[in-house]
Amino acid sequence: QVQLVESGGDLVQSGGSLRLSCAGSGFIFSRYDMNWYRQLPGKEREWVAAITGTSGRTNYVDFVRGRFTISRDNYGSLLYLQMNDLKPDDTAVYYCNARRYSESYWGQGTQVTVAL
Repeated sequence: QVQLVESGGDLVQSGGSLRLSCAGSGFIFSRYDMNWYRQLPGKEREWVAAITGTSGRTNYVDFVRGRFTISRDNYGSLLYLQMNDLKPDDTAVYYCNARRYSESYWGQGTQVTVAL
């Protein structure tokens, strides 16, 4: 079955960096557009970044553009999110998402905590 497993979340100081990973299995990874979402405490899940399946075209929400970089390794079925200059407002559970037409799959999330 389809599985997405995130890792890399941690406690980091403000201004620090983290790299999140998401390992996909049970589907043809390269055929899916991949996304990172996050859910801040007490808030709804929000989209953060996207990367298309084959062309690798990327897009970001404004408040992370220039700080976060999404990338993928189709051979290894891996998705990444490099996060630099982290701020306390980036504290959230980060989720990866695979999407193709009407199909949409989610991982279990990884916690990122940014301390002052």
